[in-house]
Amino acid sequence: MTKAAVARSRWGQFLALRVDRASSVPIFRQIYLGIRDAVTTGRLSPGSQLPATRDLADRLDVSRTSVLSAYEQLRAEGYVDGKLGAGTFVSFDIEGRVDATPVDKASACPVAGPRALSALGRRYRTIGDRLPALQDIAFNTGFCSPDALTMDRWRQISTRQLARNDLNHFRYSDTRGLTPLREQIAEYLRAARLVNCEADRILVTSGTQQAVDLSFRVLVDAGDPVWLENPGYPATRDAVRALGAKVVPVPVDSAGLNVSAGIARSPGARAAYVTPSHQFPTGTVMSMARRLELLDWAQRTGSWIIEDDYDSEFRYSGQPLASLQGLDRHERVIYIGTFSKVLFPGLRLGFIVLPRDLVAAFQGARLMTDRHPPTLQQTVLADFMRDGFLTGHIRRTRRRYRAARDLVAGELRRRAGSSCDIHLPDCGMQLVCYLPQGLSDVAVAEQAARRGVLVRPLSSMFIGKARRSGLVLGFTGHEPQKLRRAAAVLGQVLSDWRG
Repeated sequence: MTKAAVARSRWGQFLALRVDRASSVPIFRQIYLGIRDAVTTGRLSPGSQLPATRDLADRLDVSRTSVLSAYEQLRAEGYVDGKLGAGTFVSFDIEGRVDATPVDKASACPVAGPRALSALGRRYRTIGDRLPALQDIAFNTGFCSPDALTMDRWRQISTRQLARNDLNHFRYSDTRGLTPLREQIAEYLRAARLVNCEADRILVTSGTQQAVDLSFRVLVDAGDPVWLENPGYPATRDAVRALGAKVVPVPVDSAGLNVSAGIARSPGARAAYVTPSHQFPTGTVMSMARRLELLDWAQRTGSWIIEDDYDSEFRYSGQPLASLQGLDRHERVIYIGTFSKVLFPGLRLGFIVLPRDLVAAFQGARLMTDRHPPTLQQTVLADFMRDGFLTGHIRRTRRRYRAARDLVAGELRRRAGSSCDIHLPDCGMQLVCYLPQGLSDVAVAEQAARRGVLVRPLSSMFIGKARRSGLVLGFTGHEPQKLRRAAAVLGQVLSDWRG
């Protein structure tokens, strides 16, 4: 950090100081010692501005003379500098005199073993201990690449909204999300995904993960069985286990979730989590027969279906498939979508379409977490959708993502040959490269990582024993030259293993 940047620090204005009038130590010296301690322990960094003498005297209810005397002593010893009327600042010339070690560290009681947590806290700690690194490395998954036109439109709308100085952005808002955004989402889903919905049945969330977590919290009790696709998304598995529910792995084949196998394993499961339009990670699409079978099971048993439609906008052959929720005539499906994949992850805006009688329960659950998403971002997104920019963004992004998919697949086939069997998806943001029998995808992933390429082993996404070995490759959000280089490296790694 430069001196110019540090000099702008104003945290010294909030410096916590106290004086003890019963102490034998003079008031001015107590102020002096308090500020000196803040400087020498690093609580006040070089360049931090101290409060004005009059303001500090008023805050401590002491005479200004005491504060002036303390500041003069600090200035004489080189801890601060400045001129009368220009402000007093922590000196940059205190290197070697700063000890950032907390004063009470030596006297602090050592922690013997893990601290006591609730059962839920212990499960959360297990999840937190193995969080993946957020590295912008090809072929890491979940990355997006909005183009210059999209970002320009987003900036224009953001500037326009800020210029309006709408006071509603500074107040609490509807727990469900802003009405204009929910209306735009409803219009979009009815047209593009054949979802049965109105604005008052939509809850805006902070991305898909919060939507999934809320769904399990509201609908599932500890001990309840829940169908999960196998292989499937690891974070969803963690969400179920964190609540103490029972994970029921249901195999996925070329027709999607095997409903008959799910019924055989747990006929009365409380809920089923599915990605029918583009199964993660295999990319398969649930057949119509399986969809109807799943809906029939949910209606007969009173079970819930959580449909995660996380990236169906990016379909490269034909139009996006109709939603499972659109076929539901008994309101057993909770439909989840996200703009964090469609636009960019930092947006953190997703949504849930709910049966009408569940809206209040989900609102209550949402209130207990973060009340509502930031209103400014919601307003910008609503305008972005209303003005037709989302449609253009999706159309352009599909072309780029399809080109990226074809580039990766072509390079890998050329470099690795028969060392891998690439499943080329018609939809989505990642592909699967299946490996020959007996070749460890974990070992290949480790070797690729040592050479600067990040791939996810398919085996890590199975519940229990993995049935196939493969690599999950994200091809979106990375520049073509990075993808070409990564494909060349991975192809060489696979060829070496085969040899």
